[in-house]
Amino acid sequence: MITDATRDCYKTLTELVQRDSKGGRWLVLTHDNPDPDALASAMILTHVLRSAFKQKVTMAYGGIVGRAENREMVRSLHLKLSHVRNLSWKKYAHFALVDTQPRSGNNQLPARIVPDIVIDHHPLRSSTQAGPFHDIRPRSAATETILAEYLLASGVRSTHAVATALIYAIRSETQDFSREWAGPDKAVYDHFFPQANHRLLARIQNPRLPLTYFSNLHEALENVTGVDSVILSHLGDVEQPDIVPEIADLLLRFEGKTWSLCTGFYGDRLYLSIRTTNSRADAGSVMQRLVGRRGKGGGHGMMAGGWVDASKQPEYYDRIVRETQRLSTLVERVLEKSRLKENVTRPVPGDLNEHVLALKDDLVPAQGEKTDVTFQLEPKLPKVWLTAEGVRNSSSAANLKLRCRAATQNAERADIRCHSDRGEPGTRSGTPAGSSRSPPGSRQTSSRQCRSSP
Repeated sequence: MITDATRDCYKTLTELVQRDSKGGRWLVLTHDNPDPDALASAMILTHVLRSAFKQKVTMAYGGIVGRAENREMVRSLHLKLSHVRNLSWKKYAHFALVDTQPRSGNNQLPARIVPDIVIDHHPLRSSTQAGPFHDIRPRSAATETILAEYLLASGVRSTHAVATALIYAIRSETQDFSREWAGPDKAVYDHFFPQANHRLLARIQNPRLPLTYFSNLHEALENVTGVDSVILSHLGDVEQPDIVPEIADLLLRFEGKTWSLCTGFYGDRLYLSIRTTNSRADAGSVMQRLVGRRGKGGGHGMMAGGWVDASKQPEYYDRIVRETQRLSTLVERVLEKSRLKENVTRPVPGDLNEHVLALKDDLVPAQGEKTDVTFQLEPKLPKVWLTAEGVRNSSSAANLKLRCRAATQNAERADIRCHSDRGEPGTRSGTPAGSSRSPPGSRQTSSRQCRSSP
């Protein structure tokens, strides 16, 4: 149940907490608009710090606890949470982030503060490595799974409230083990299940829903649009941002669709949520390329979220709706990159200009509409290596969606010299202005899961 990595990390954490002889209050902070994983993770870490190390701890969050299930979780389990707007940072000597990381754009920790502890299951960010201790495990389905192992390693007895929160959070994060779970998640679930209060668990899972939920659902269904395997809907202005991923989960149940994107305005931000049924996908990369430098985004293989500063980009959503075909192409492009990296698909020689022109109708809007895509073909290009995994046949013609790898025709191996979507030598086909490349590697798989420095 408790892995050697967790034992080592907990030992390192113990040394870190006990190193400060002066003590001082801890602040355990979740990401904004916390979900069940973040709430349960904060509960567990707070319980360990208080019971195992006799520390004074405050649990805090930013944004709102909006979803009905999450509000019922806070109410039924009597979670003592503070909003960051009611806190003074100067009163705290130590800081911990759970289910989020420094400077990720989804928490309220000031950039000047370096957290003492960061525990998360999202890919490792460079800003996280500046702190004294972090335990980042992207292979874990939920952050509370990591912290549940810490709880077991500490020898501290779990409460019924902690066990109930943990069980519901794992169910919510994995959708009852139908999405992105691993062995440790199931082992932790099985261990704490008998300790949970199942009457409260049923109450949390089936809360009374406000009228706004049904209004948002109606808006989502009225605005549904689909292209190929992608389904898209916009909710307009919403009462709370948690409804955006909730509707994205629901849309993914549409027959014949494997990707869903839901958007909604809350405050001065446009929130986006992506879901997919493809277990080999990289939804986080798709989200990062969608938001680019306009906001923040990230996630896992099958789910991702992000936001865009709508006050600075009022036309951004209109652009997404107008170019849903481009979204479908983007999904295919990210998947193709993953397949190339894993050697699932192999390139073949072909004429790059010919295939770039085949994409024009998909990527360039009709005459008179605004666009940030132009096509300037380089004459007399040599034969290049191409992959055509995305070929889709229609009644009129083959609609090619592909990635290119350029090399001389006589090369025995594909000596990669250009990526057409990056605008490097070999082609000048345009890409969406402001789009950002996804970071190398879709998931962090380093065996070194925790780090502490003096």
